[in-house]
Amino acid sequence: MESIIKLDTQIVGNIGMFYTCYELSRRGWNVMPTSRNARGIDIIAYNSQATNYIGIQVKTLSKRNAVPLGSGLDKIMGDYWVIVDKVATEPRVFILLPEEVKNLAHFNEKNGKRSYWLNPREYEQKEFASAWNRISLGSNNN
Repeated sequence: MESIIKLDTQIVGNIGMFYTCYELSRRGWNVMPTSRNARGIDIIAYNSQATNYIGIQVKTLSKRNAVPLGSGLDKIMGDYWVIVDKVATEPRVFILLPEEVKNLAHFNEKNGKRSYWLNPREYEQKEFASAWNRISLGSNNN
């Protein structure tokens, strides 16, 4: 049995992004990853007629864990959020709308600093699991 090496966070992020690109391409989307260090969406996708464009944020985790959302919910953007966990072993995908991420987010305040996150039990819901059908080629869901 091959052992899994500990992956750098940049590599973990790349795995999730390219895995998402692969799955979207299989479903008929043309996909383009954006600059990895830029703020905002991670993937721009459009249908073959170029009549429907979507922006996707990808959050990748090496194991089942909470998704860190930062110090505020204002950075939650795009048309869809794709969470990929267990990327080095058995990738699992959860697809949410940005409003769902905001509504399910938890926060804590410590020493005047607020931090937000999305717990696994929130994003692991059946309706989000491998829900590629939520991303329709027809029209934007915004």
